[in-house]
Amino acid sequence: MMAGLFLVASMAGCGSTVEETIAPVPQNVKIVSVGDSLTEGVGDSTGSGGYVPYLETKLESLHEIKDAVFTNYGKKGNRTDQLLKQVQTDEMKADIKAADIVMITIGGNDVVKVVKENWSHLTIDNFEEEETGYGKRIRAILAEIRKQNEDVGIVLVGIYNPFGKIFVETEDDEEIIRSWNETGKLAAARFDRTTFVSIENIFSKGSAELFFEDQFHPNDLGYKQIADRIFDTIKGEELEQLTNQKMVFTNEGSH
Repeated sequence: MMAGLFLVASMAGCGSTVEETIAPVPQNVKIVSVGDSLTEGVGDSTGSGGYVPYLETKLESLHEIKDAVFTNYGKKGNRTDQLLKQVQTDEMKADIKAADIVMITIGGNDVVKVVKENWSHLTIDNFEEEETGYGKRIRAILAEIRKQNEDVGIVLVGIYNPFGKIFVETEDDEEIIRSWNETGKLAAARFDRTTFVSIENIFSKGSAELFFEDQFHPNDLGYKQIADRIFDTIKGEELEQLTNQKMVFTNEGSH
C-alpha cells in the first residue's frame, strides 16, 4: 500500500513538473502598419521605418514570437480622411485580411490642418469643431479594418503636442491634444481587440532631445521611445487578446 501511494504521488509530481516546463511554440506574427509620417519614419536616420524596427526587435525578444513581419504603409502627411480611403484599396485590404495586428499612427496632420486653415484667427473652438469630425473618421477607419478582418487586433497610437516646437504658443495646446487623444481612446474602446497607446507625455516640454532637426518629427531616440511605449502597452495578456489567442503566454518569465 505504501509503495502504491508513493507511486501515485511520484506520478502526480511528474505531471506537475511536465506541465510547468512546457514551452510555448514560437509563432510568426504578421503586422500591418498604416498611417502618417510616424509610420513612414520621417526623421529616422536609418530610413528603416520609424518605430517599426525597434518594435520588431522588442517583439522578437519574446519567447512566444519567432518572427514579427511588418508591412509598412506609412505615408508622410496622411490625415484620417486620406487613411480611410487607403484602407479600402485592394492592396491594403489583402494585407489587412492576412494580418494578426494592424497598427495605426494618425491624427497629427488633422491637428496641423486646423492650424494652417485658421492661422490668423486660431482659437480653441477651431480644434473642438474639427475634433468631432476626427472622432467620426477614426471610428470609420477602425470599423473598416474590422470589416475586412474580424479577428485582427488593432493598435491605435495617440498623438503628441507639436505646438511648442513649430506652430503656436498657447496655454490651451496641452488640453487640445489631451482632448483629441481622449476621443481616439473612446473610439478604440468601442471595438473588440483594439488597444489605444498614449504617447503624448513622451514628447512633453523639455524633450527636445527626442526630436529630429525639423523640431516636429521624432529622431531615432524618439522613435525608440514610441516603440517602447507600444510594447509596454501590448505585451503579455494584451497581446494574447490582440492576436485572438494566437500568442499564449505560458511562462511567468516572458519578457
